[in-house]
Amino acid sequence: MVNVRDLDPSASPLSYYGSELRRLREAAGLRQAQLGEIVYCTGSLIGQIETAKKVPTRDFSERIDAALMTGGVFSRLIGLVLRSQLPNWFQPYAEMEAKAAYISTYQCQLVYGLLQTEAYARAVLSVEGIDTLDERVAARMERQRILRRDHPPVLWVVLDEAVLHREIGGPEVMREQLTHLLSFTDNPWVHIQVLPNTVGEHPGLLGSFNLLRFEDDPDIFYCETYDSGHMTANSQVIRERSVGYARLQAMALSPEDSATLIARVMEERYGPGAVA
Repeated sequence: MVNVRDLDPSASPLSYYGSELRRLREAAGLRQAQLGEIVYCTGSLIGQIETAKKVPTRDFSERIDAALMTGGVFSRLIGLVLRSQLPNWFQPYAEMEAKAAYISTYQCQLVYGLLQTEAYARAVLSVEGIDTLDERVAARMERQRILRRDHPPVLWVVLDEAVLHREIGGPEVMREQLTHLLSFTDNPWVHIQVLPNTVGEHPGLLGSFNLLRFEDDPDIFYCETYDSGHMTANSQVIRERSVGYARLQAMALSPEDSATLIARVMEERYGPGAVA
């Protein structure tokens, strides 16, 4: 086991979190087991987090803040820690996404990450067979906090109908996921449209993409390949993709008709009486 004294606080956000936890715990005169009892976890878990062997959760961070009376230090740090668990190539986009005032996305294979349920996200990420699955899922859920801010970004999503029919994680997971999409029906900041299968060729045939708009910065276009992301503020690309996205919106069902289709697929394909 790595000695906590050898931990370099500057090595990563997780290492800094661990070193601060140890410093403030010792300043409070508490052993690991004692702090664990206060925040309802084992002393071993406290030790694993202090040595950057385990990634903390937001709930843990809030309980630690309350126990050590830190004024919210760990609740503020946890966002940075969880974001550091995202793939390195994705982190720059996540940072921009968190700052955006307006997000437009077309998704041809999966529900957009900001709208995924935890079970759906876990099923998607488990395909990679990664050892840090829990951490990746927590990081994806952390991204969604921007939708619960006092002033959230406007999120406009165009989903290919195939996304609704692609069974990720099994019928129960899909039913929960489609129910979650329907929960945004009356949300003034989130708009979901479905591009029906009846549409032939369309501007999204080359794949999923996102457009980010900001209050004071240039717009950004983003797309992904298997293990990398491409982000650009090139004005010509932004112009072409913005026109393409407007065309996708025009071809898609209205948000109201989209909700009707989502509900129908949920019942017919994933409902109790659905035929496999």
